[in-house]
Amino acid sequence: MTFHTRDLGQPECEAAARGIAAFADTFIALRRDLHRHPELAFAEKRTSTLVAEHLAGWGYEVTTGLAGTGVVATLRRGSGERRLGIRADMDALPIQEATGLAHASTHAGAMHACGHDGHTAILLAAARYLAESGRFSGTLNLIFQPAEETGAGARKLIEEGLFERFACDAVFGLHNWPGVPTGQFGFIAGPAMAAVDQAHITVLGKGGHGAAPHETVDPVVAAASVITALQSVVSRNIDPLEAAVVTVGSIHGGTASNVIPDSVELKLTIRSFSGTVREQLQQRIPALVRAQAESFGARADVRYRRGFPALVNHQTETAFAREVAVATFGEERIERDFRPRTASEDFAFISEARPGSYLFVGNGESAALHSPHYDFNDAILAPAAAYWVALAQAYLS
Repeated sequence: MTFHTRDLGQPECEAAARGIAAFADTFIALRRDLHRHPELAFAEKRTSTLVAEHLAGWGYEVTTGLAGTGVVATLRRGSGERRLGIRADMDALPIQEATGLAHASTHAGAMHACGHDGHTAILLAAARYLAESGRFSGTLNLIFQPAEETGAGARKLIEEGLFERFACDAVFGLHNWPGVPTGQFGFIAGPAMAAVDQAHITVLGKGGHGAAPHETVDPVVAAASVITALQSVVSRNIDPLEAAVVTVGSIHGGTASNVIPDSVELKLTIRSFSGTVREQLQQRIPALVRAQAESFGARADVRYRRGFPALVNHQTETAFAREVAVATFGEERIERDFRPRTASEDFAFISEARPGSYLFVGNGESAALHSPHYDFNDAILAPAAAYWVALAQAYLS
């Protein structure tokens, strides 16, 4: 299927921008309400109820309870046969907020540190406009997904028959991105975000008194050597033209300075874009860890768990998504040379199941994602919602 910018009516784009701007304050307030009441993966009950009530009030056919707290809202118009999906994530993170804002989280140990409150408000604003004034012919499925951060909510939705129940010819999603100028759009065809896997390593030795190390098998020294050796995996085992990241994010062992412990635990994240590289990493890391531990007389137990696959954007749909942004906002609003991100996203499961594209919108000079000081930039809510309107009307034209 091909798309052309002639499908986009500039007067319609301008009308959508004006219409959404007229009620943008309502959705900024809603976004801040969501921010005050963050809910973790698969526990987004208040958020889900709020989302469903708004959508039903605007005339959508609303289905709740998908993957526990997911919501899908469907709107059909005309005789068009195309079926479009747009996805927003709803869950928060287990982080204690430190912004000091008036709309800061009221839930201890939970906050919207990734902007999912903003993503939800953006799609709701677009949903209202499309219900009241949208001009399209076909089927629009708005997917409000739980558990993006840690629970792989997209995979669970798909396993529960998301696309059998709500057929989509293509699905699109977006994410705000700190450090990119406010309201600039970024598009990446092909691999856009990394696969993420985890390894939990236990280095097992023989504990004893710190004054007699020769009577022990020191797992601390062995673990230290393992960490150093792991740095060679990317530099010496992976094609230098490919990308991979191996991070030891946690190390725990021992309780006293004069006692050599029996074991040390390491936790790793492993990121890649290529399926071939992902396989190499899964084979090489456990082999290197075990051999390195054995060289000290210790042994290593390695539990390797696959997480999200790489998010790969489809070429045709990404070109179309970019055309929509250019036609709506002008070429100057496109971030040039926007590069793949080594963070991960469970939209990857959606892009494996259906054609589509995952795009990015600049959040300006905010704190980083997953920072306790982060806040979504409300200035991008209205233009991002206008973008979804333009994309929906173009796709379902």
